[in-house]
Amino acid sequence: MRGVIQKRREYLHLMRACTLERGHFTVTDIQKGAGVPRSTAQDWINRLLDEGCVVIRERKMGRNPAKYAAISALPSSACRRIFTTIDGDSVEIHHECMSSACAAFCAYHHSHARGILQGVHRDGTLIREWARLGREDIDIGLFPSSAVGVAGVERRGEDIIQHIRCIGGPAYSLTDMMSHAEGVCEVSIQRSGEVVEGSVRTRALAHLIIGIDDTDSREGGATFALALALLQHLETLKGVLPISHHVVMLNPAVSEKTAGNSCSYIEVAIPPGMYSRVRDRSLVFVEDEALSREWGMAFKQGFQVPQSLRAYGDMARRGIVTREEAAETAAQHHIEVIGGRGIVGALAAVALSGLSHEVLLRAEARIPGTS
Repeated sequence: MRGVIQKRREYLHLMRACTLERGHFTVTDIQKGAGVPRSTAQDWINRLLDEGCVVIRERKMGRNPAKYAAISALPSSACRRIFTTIDGDSVEIHHECMSSACAAFCAYHHSHARGILQGVHRDGTLIREWARLGREDIDIGLFPSSAVGVAGVERRGEDIIQHIRCIGGPAYSLTDMMSHAEGVCEVSIQRSGEVVEGSVRTRALAHLIIGIDDTDSREGGATFALALALLQHLETLKGVLPISHHVVMLNPAVSEKTAGNSCSYIEVAIPPGMYSRVRDRSLVFVEDEALSREWGMAFKQGFQVPQSLRAYGDMARRGIVTREEAAETAAQHHIEVIGGRGIVGALAAVALSGLSHEVLLRAEARIPGTS
């Protein structure tokens, strides 16, 4: 019986390897890989089909052989998406998990390891990390050391390479899960005792922040709802990855407001050279859906927000800003603004992007770095 169990394990291992490499296997693949007669290979495939360990991908048709797949090799990962955006020599790493517990674990240990990371923030199942290009040694091991951390980030051509060191459960995630996440091009692994170091390759995507305001009317509509709809709409464009949607509260004393005077911004990752297409698609969508003729939009490329732009956001919260002042500030910061009176709030949303929900949702909250 022990010999049968060992043989079963060996055949499953071979079938899994073939499935991972090509997405399927045939009887001939198993015959050659195991060095057994064709009838023996077919018997083992049939046995594992009955056990539910193997499925039929394509049935035999004419001269085309049947194709099978090992169920254990089908993509199954707690890592839903991993992608990176770049702004100058800074990189933002986006890692979306299927579990908030997994996201909390990685965010905690990445923060503890520090290394090349300058900041780590978790929002539900999404981890956002900011790093500078370079490499720095990190201590990875058992408690009190970190179990996982980012030791380096580099750019190679059109790709970003993350160098991750880990042990235990995180090592399993690196070796068996990350390669299945959307956005990952390749994962290569090196082992040194119990510590595993892996290089995770993703595309160097552009980061686009879109501010929106004055799209509703006193009779109906809501800017936050339109902004969220736009994010979902842009996701249908090939290569565009949604990042986030945020609501920002501005000066509640503005007389033209429809309710509490809120605006919104969304963030997306886009392939290089796709800015004009995404901008044009966004403008058509908002123009068609807005209930006010005063709608405005602001488009900022990159995720770094200078203090001079933060100051504009602070001004929009404390006083009255004219459309002309908004246009002038946008030009100074290479931000494209389009529309009517709404460009004031749209630019303010961009100016306050990246701040915590506690700051964004409280109009009286102090903005870091401003007096």
